Amino acid sequence: MLYRETGQYKTSYAADSVIFPIRQDRIGVMIVLAIAFVFMPLMMAFKIPPFRNDYILLAILLPFLILSLAAIGANILIGYCGQISLGSGAFMAIGAYMAYKFGTGISEIGLPPLPIVVSILLGGFSAAFVGILFGLPSLRIKGLYLAVATLAAQFFFDWVFLRVKWFTNYAPSGSVSAPELKFFGYLVSTPIEKYLVALIFVTIFALIAKNLVRGNIGRQWMAIRDMDIAAELMGIRPLVAKLTAFAVSSFIIGVAGALWAFLRLGTWEPLAFDINRSLELLFMVIIGGLGSILGSFLGAAFILILPILLIVVPAEIGLPITTETVSHLQFIIFGAMICFLLIKEPLGFARLWQIGKEKLRMWPFPY
Repeated sequence: MLYRETGQYKTSYAADSVIFPIRQDRIGVMIVLAIAFVFMPLMMAFKIPPFRNDYILLAILLPFLILSLAAIGANILIGYCGQISLGSGAFMAIGAYMAYKFGTGISEIGLPPLPIVVSILLGGFSAAFVGILFGLPSLRIKGLYLAVATLAAQFFFDWVFLRVKWFTNYAPSGSVSAPELKFFGYLVSTPIEKYLVALIFVTIFALIAKNLVRGNIGRQWMAIRDMDIAAELMGIRPLVAKLTAFAVSSFIIGVAGALWAFLRLGTWEPLAFDINRSLELLFMVIIGGLGSILGSFLGAAFILILPILLIVVPAEIGLPITTETVSHLQFIIFGAMICFLLIKEPLGFARLWQIGKEKLRMWPFPY
């Protein structure tokens, strides 16, 4: 009876079109944000269990936030617009390397080092530009053929960042280190500060993405996904809809790549954004839920927590397993989970969450 909207009247169009129309949802979101922005940093600052060390922060929470942001970008293209992509890792790499170039300055054109926030956003715009270029084939091909085209982008940029020394400022080792992280004059160095920066980026971009998919452009994406020919007959231009989906998706993924490089890795090389990263984001989207912002977070949580459970649980019951076995088990479980969800619930964990909410709205009545 607690999750019931009886008595919650909508007296205006604005009240009826809010992101969370049910009061309980709004309260729940505010509680989650309060925990993320206030409660968690306080627990980390005072070293309250289980935050006595930085393992949970650096190995779980920070990767979860950044990969959730990347999954949101991939979900816009794959889930909302229906364009299969296997090049998400390449767009993360573009965002990371171009943010590094803007953050350290481009001497060839006399560009001085830019602020970190500006560099990260410009890295996202660079990824968006490349995403538009590789999205042009989507006007003529789709399905697995488009997946092969985006896969070509992945292999092409793996080669570019490995061979073209300009992107690494001609570093002999081929790896680069993030510049000093100063956000609006404040030096970010501790794990708590990195967590808060990532959380702010994720919150802002998740809100922007949610409003985009609810608006006119989002409806165009979903019409193209459901039936592109019918959408074109209704007056939707496939050129605009598909390329905007590629641009927005690549921009968000590029920003996530820059955050992954600057906040998570610190020092990286092209292998940090290889095909495995693209497959990982694809798994997050499918398992979490196609066409769902919440599903991006659920998929990222599942992908990150599963390897930890595979290590901790067998050790607790006296069956320790090797790292190689854990790696193989991950792919086995991911594949089995994808097959199960595609058969039983194609919309993933997000749909299961939605069904649970619908049951609560009707409880205790059976209809």
